[in-house]
Amino acid sequence: MGKIISIANQKGGVGKTTSAINLAASLAALEYKTLIVDADPQANSTSGVGLNPKEVEVSIYECMVNGDDPHDAIVKTDLEYLYLMPSHIDLVGAEVEMVSISGREEKMRTALGLVKDEYDFIIIDCSPSLGLITINALVASDSVMVPVQCEYFALEGLGKLLNTIKIIQSRLNPALEIEGILLTMYDVRLRLSNQVVEEVNTHFKSLVFETIIPRNIKLSESPSFGLPAIAHDAESKGAISYLNLAEEILKRNEMRIPKVSA
Repeated sequence: MGKIISIANQKGGVGKTTSAINLAASLAALEYKTLIVDADPQANSTSGVGLNPKEVEVSIYECMVNGDDPHDAIVKTDLEYLYLMPSHIDLVGAEVEMVSISGREEKMRTALGLVKDEYDFIIIDCSPSLGLITINALVASDSVMVPVQCEYFALEGLGKLLNTIKIIQSRLNPALEIEGILLTMYDVRLRLSNQVVEEVNTHFKSLVFETIIPRNIKLSESPSFGLPAIAHDAESKGAISYLNLAEEILKRNEMRIPKVSA
């Protein structure tokens, strides 16, 4: 059975999609079969691995709302071991459409349950909200990773997210764990970045990943090529950082870390 990890934070611009694409691609580069689930109506993870959202016929939306077979939605990416369950703009209306549906918080868990044992990891890119789709993702997940940017309002809203996670643990998914807090957009030149790192480590201690994701031009430009950073420039600081994160997650989960040939 694969491990399902949601990447969630209701704040926008913290690096959720960047982390989803590049963590998944790094796990795939380490020869772990990995599925990205794009659970954001903006469909940035979909376009970020080279698929045009306008050409998507079956997506996570159809799987959740209509009960379509998730196998019909999954597409192979250009990277070996990396697969995608895409999103499109229709997902915006899913929350309204699902309001009257029985067991509406369980729809993504039901869909992913049909493919979970076919992958080593399933990475869910959540939208910047704590709405029904994100709740579905957390209910479907074994754990949640929280990206936090190294900027002034870093901890703003984090308490609300952690409270939501506690509610889901108590009512809907008792097995949900916090995989870790990931510091992103770190700039070694800025005193503020170092202050945020210190503050987050003080508050959350062992929950914080040792790997810190730097600001990196290759991470920013690779989505425009429809590629993860590791496929765009494997030697960039951003690509190396996400590969280190993937290895840290494997280590935390007591899984084999294969040697990557140069």
